[in-house]
Amino acid sequence: MNTPTNSPDFTHLDSKGNPSMVDVAAKTSTHRVAKARAVVLLDDSILALLQDNEIKTRKGSVFQTAIIAGVMAAKRTSDLIPLCHPLGLENCQVEVHINAQNEVVIDCTASLTGKTGVEMEALVGASVAALTVYDMCKALSPNIIIKETRLIEKTGGKSDFRLSE
Repeated sequence: MNTPTNSPDFTHLDSKGNPSMVDVAAKTSTHRVAKARAVVLLDDSILALLQDNEIKTRKGSVFQTAIIAGVMAAKRTSDLIPLCHPLGLENCQVEVHINAQNEVVIDCTASLTGKTGVEMEALVGASVAALTVYDMCKALSPNIIIKETRLIEKTGGKSDFRLSE
């Protein structure tokens, strides 16, 4: 069996290949921002319920509820993802809109000044917001697809990233 060693590719493994939280003690605090996006495909019958760029159901306002769920989830990322550092987010914004292809686009932007990045917080926020859209609309149609969730950009760490679209 091939046991990983101090590989830069797997930062959450120690020299013996065991799971390990990354030690950020020696890192310098910098302002860090990450933006993630989730895309949800809804059935035409659900999209027909759109009013003022919002879907209203018996459970309430779908997009407004998804925004709140996304922020709440981003704040709880370390409770959900093993080895993730607990972070005191300084800001988290979730935006929801319908694009030209009639897809629900959810963007979650998280930021803080700290020693570790906020990519996981942005990804969890976008993911849970997408799951909330699914949950609130599932009684209307079983044809809902969470198409993708991905990192769009990150800044402030060792290396910056921006998805070229």
